[in-house]
Amino acid sequence: MATLIDRRIDGRNKSTVNRQRFIRRFKSQIKKAVTEAMNGRSITDIDSGEKVNIPARDLSEPVFGHGPGGRREAIHPGNREFVTGDQIARPPRGSGGGSGGGQASNSGEGEDDFVFELSREEFLDLFFEDLELPNLLRTQLAKAIEFKSVRAGFSNDGNPGNIDIVRSLKGAMARRMALAAPHTRRLHEAEEELQQLLANPPVDEIRAKELVEEINYLRARVRAVPFIDTFDLRYTNRIKQPQPTTQAVMFCIMDVSGSMDRARKDLAKRFFSLLYLFLKRNYEKIEVVFIRHHTVAKEVDEQEFFYSRETGGTVVSSALQLMGEIITERYPISSWNIYTAQASDGDNWHHDSPSCRDLLLQRIMPFVRYYAYIEITPDRHQSLWEAYEEVKEKYPNFAMRQIDGPADIYPVFRDLFKRRTA
Repeated sequence: MATLIDRRIDGRNKSTVNRQRFIRRFKSQIKKAVTEAMNGRSITDIDSGEKVNIPARDLSEPVFGHGPGGRREAIHPGNREFVTGDQIARPPRGSGGGSGGGQASNSGEGEDDFVFELSREEFLDLFFEDLELPNLLRTQLAKAIEFKSVRAGFSNDGNPGNIDIVRSLKGAMARRMALAAPHTRRLHEAEEELQQLLANPPVDEIRAKELVEEINYLRARVRAVPFIDTFDLRYTNRIKQPQPTTQAVMFCIMDVSGSMDRARKDLAKRFFSLLYLFLKRNYEKIEVVFIRHHTVAKEVDEQEFFYSRETGGTVVSSALQLMGEIITERYPISSWNIYTAQASDGDNWHHDSPSCRDLLLQRIMPFVRYYAYIEITPDRHQSLWEAYEEVKEKYPNFAMRQIDGPADIYPVFRDLFKRRTA
């Protein structure tokens, strides 16, 4: 008997299939734990993994059990205390133990909750699974066109890996039949004539010899036709067609004026960090434009957006004007899906709020797919919120939410970008 020994080294991801099957099976419990975990996270550990506790009762398998009434016969092997005919008393109810929350007891047993550790990728996939950019449309790209390879019939030349065997064999068979048809027809006639000649003696040997030679010659000509030729080869032809695809730009506008203290700026940064992570994980063709503003707005990079210490007065319209200019110069609406997320405490120069309203109504909202405004204040709304309410009445794709503290960030984010059913 042969003995086979597998000496291959175990792969690092050998349990990936089992992990994914487990996640699919207990998805509702895991997603609930992920949502609860996100509420307590800070900006520094926003994209790390998480340990998830799943109650033991949710892991139990369905089994058949007997009810408390009736009689049944059973065999209990290995009993030393009972003999045939003995009555076995039922165990008292409630003698078993459970997990968590009960009082101490000297009897019963239970089982701890199952702890499942999610990796960073699994954790973020579950958290962002049911989120999306609202109203995202497929548009024809202006800079980078996405091509799709499609079937376009057959060609006489191509890559050997693209040979269509069936089509090639059909062509070879047709060619053989066409080239060998005259010789095959004459071969059948010669064979029939020879049979008739041999069946009616006396046999004309000279004619029979001529027929035999002709038959051999015709058979050789038929066999000389090659089974397949390079002329018969057919290759699957594929062409690349330009495909409409999704290309989007997200404008992140953050107020860094003096009224935005350190705590409020930290809340705004946490929101934008979560948004940036969501965009980069879920969308390939996405650009992010960072704009910081106080009295003057400036387009900055990611590093300066999150870590610059610049501050000043408050003129929100400067950021909206800069956004409008960038859209006109770099992001035509025929090729881009435009989105905006703005975070501010709502404090604005009172003469500037009407200007912000007019800029939104005339230059921005007619061209954006979705606009999300987050006001970070525990107090009553400021003049900017009142001006934006007029914009919301006219455009349903304008959303406004208020954030009081860290616990509001994740619920507000999920509410703004949750998947809408058509």
